[in-house]
Amino acid sequence: MTAPSSASVVGSDPLASVAAIPGVDEAATAARAGVDALLRHRILRRRSAEVTAEASLRAARASAALEGHDVPLDVLRAHLGDHELALDAGAGAAAPVGLADGRVSGPADGTDSRSLAVTLGAVRLYAELGTLSSAWERAPRQALARMHVLAGRGLLPDEVLGRPRVDVRGPGAAVGTAELAGPWGEPRVSAMEMSVRLDGLTAVLTAPTRAPAIVVAAIIHGELLAIRPFGVLDGIIARAAARLVLISRGLDPKALVATDVGHLELAHGSAAAALGGAGAPSAPSAASAGTDTGVGTSTGTGVGTVDPEETYSAALAAYVAGGADGVGSWVRHCARAVGLAARESLAVCEALSRA
Repeated sequence: MTAPSSASVVGSDPLASVAAIPGVDEAATAARAGVDALLRHRILRRRSAEVTAEASLRAARASAALEGHDVPLDVLRAHLGDHELALDAGAGAAAPVGLADGRVSGPADGTDSRSLAVTLGAVRLYAELGTLSSAWERAPRQALARMHVLAGRGLLPDEVLGRPRVDVRGPGAAVGTAELAGPWGEPRVSAMEMSVRLDGLTAVLTAPTRAPAIVVAAIIHGELLAIRPFGVLDGIIARAAARLVLISRGLDPKALVATDVGHLELAHGSAAAALGGAGAPSAPSAASAGTDTGVGTSTGTGVGTVDPEETYSAALAAYVAGGADGVGSWVRHCARAVGLAARESLAVCEALSRA
């Protein structure tokens, strides 16, 4: 029996099939309601740019924290000038984030250099996501390469920036930055399999679908983490790509939702983020600030505790294992993260209204 071609697979709208998994559509609808509530906030009529900037900063910080590079938000704000200095820095440059030369000494305030560099790279990437929307819809692989360049500049040599890995270990092992692979370990699929799956993902992404944006974003996110196309910084790239889907497909057109704050709270096993006014720029939530409120806590808002099986790593493992149950668990997890993130940004809006 001949295997189905990529065209026939795309023609069957596999993303819509994912949306039909029990519980997925309901989770996506609930998350959409949270985002819509955010978009109706009155402060966005005149100060949406401020909310976008704050959400992007918090999402980038949270994404780096998910990779094990947890820089408190107030410390990150103090080093945003380092980000500006590094915008045009090549690999191994003397800018504060230029760590490709193996330097390990930290800034004067004691912040870990590697963690700061990764976080500032995420900030740079998230600040540029809006400019990648058209390229993402037209040529996703090119957009992914550009994302890797933005996140990795000053961390990786120029010759590996934006280039898919050619072996299982990825470029990090060769250039002494293997820790940038994040907490996921070495890729589990060969470079050849990765390339085939990335082509398939691109085909699905560029084909019409009836699936909600949250479902599309979740599949992009999970698949990129499963195949690890670059071998280093893949987690940050995967989450940025998911956020870009939400932007380009109209769910969050102004990039107001601090998506990865929700993922970080779920990674900690707690749903206490983005609630009760904790999202003000001067008083960030536990996830956005990088502080710990304890596992399994609840703020009394109805979000409640998170089942250990629903944490970020467990949900991702379920996706990688495959099957409708695993994929559905992952997508429902991602939808819940979007809902939590929308509350974080809503708290920012309330703080700006009181200012």
